[in-house]
Amino acid sequence: MFDLNEHSHRRFNPLTGEWIIVSPHRTKRPWLGQTETANRDVLERYDPECYLCPSNKRVGEHVNPAYTGVYVFDNDFAALQPDVPVGAVNVGNMLVAERERGVSRVVCFSPDHSLALARMNVADIKSVVDEWADQYVDLGSKAFINHVQIFENRGEMMGASNPHPHCQIWASESIPNEPAKELHCQRGYFAEKNSCLLCEYLAIEIKSGERIVCENQHFAAVVPFWAVYPFEVMILGTRHRGSIDELSDAERNALADILKRLTTRYDNLFLTAFPYSMGFHQRPTDGGSHDYAHFHAHFYPPLLRSATVRKFVVGFEILGSPQRDITPESAAATLRGLSEVHQF
Repeated sequence: MFDLNEHSHRRFNPLTGEWIIVSPHRTKRPWLGQTETANRDVLERYDPECYLCPSNKRVGEHVNPAYTGVYVFDNDFAALQPDVPVGAVNVGNMLVAERERGVSRVVCFSPDHSLALARMNVADIKSVVDEWADQYVDLGSKAFINHVQIFENRGEMMGASNPHPHCQIWASESIPNEPAKELHCQRGYFAEKNSCLLCEYLAIEIKSGERIVCENQHFAAVVPFWAVYPFEVMILGTRHRGSIDELSDAERNALADILKRLTTRYDNLFLTAFPYSMGFHQRPTDGGSHDYAHFHAHFYPPLLRSATVRKFVVGFEILGSPQRDITPESAAATLRGLSEVHQF
């Protein structure tokens, strides 16, 4: 009998229209490859060398104010710039380039250098959620901005250049590849079914409960049926909202709650400052209604079997399709069974 937990198979991702290969039997193979150094250090609350701490110097003449809450500033090393001259290159429709304008900002969650979402209280995370919503509206209101991407890279393993609790916002003139794929599939599903793809998907997951990690009145954290990363999680609202600014005050509190509960579980999984890349996908800001778009968050953590073994995207994944060994069901069961009290 075919068994999802025993036999190799592939799963379809209706959000991107792509497939992933699942190989549950490979969890039994020995590991003699590269291992990582796990970070279990608790940082000091203030670091005089940190360019994100209050009152510290950043670049050039920039000095942070003595901020006491959430602090936002334009990235000193912005990946996207608002003042780019008009220009394009097209050689035989083969060598094609065009200008891309945008704005890059940094959001410091707290003045406390030692914190992370998992170590913050829900009220303080709610302040971050409110700032995300304000930034989405502010940046999205600019005539040349058509997409606002809020994301956090946590940990050196994920390329974070500073351990201070912070995230980035890249607001761009075009819609980036990943959200564009999701929007295309959501739009197609809505046109065919006259209903929201992610609303329908979440209803299936809640009914099953097998891949639900935690939930509250307004949000659920679920390991997607088509997850690629070992402990990948998607956070979905139980009510249809297109973007973060549409969330009610109660929903923003609920989002803060689910963020803390999930990230605490992540840290408790291997008793380390768990690395991940996290980001929100939501309605573009190009003036369209995009009623089919459902606000949600993706968490992509690389750690595989312990705090020292990570998943690399190599080989078949680069040349063929994404592949994973740990089934989404077993990953969800592991995360669900962890304490929501931070344990180190």
